[in-house]
Amino acid sequence: MITKFNTGLQLLLGLAFVVFGLNKFIGFMPPPELPPAAGAFMGALMETGYMFPLIAVTEIVAGALILSRMFSALGLVILMPISVNIVLFHLALAPAGGVPAYVLAGINVYLLFIYKPKFDSLLLPK
Repeated sequence: MITKFNTGLQLLLGLAFVVFGLNKFIGFMPPPELPPAAGAFMGALMETGYMFPLIAVTEIVAGALILSRMFSALGLVILMPISVNIVLFHLALAPAGGVPAYVLAGINVYLLFIYKPKFDSLLLPK
């Protein structure tokens, strides 16, 4: 059941990932200070030349799908691996800045649960 509360969470999650995805291209928010291991990891991702643009485009597309409200379930599924990796990054390498990541991942899980009826046919054995 989609309520105003759930719609608000969709808007928050979708906007957050569209903004953070765009920031990877435009750089309108300064990067946070990271511990050395976290900085090395992020530097390695940037050095590949393709990983940051791939993550950014995925965040923008998934965020836009969530905001569209027509394809929210698809956007939530696409976004889940990114949410999990962001949480694991903060747990393992940068715990001090993890609260926003945990909140957004929690919203993602909650909304996936709300949209569970859309996935029921995918979860049935053949």
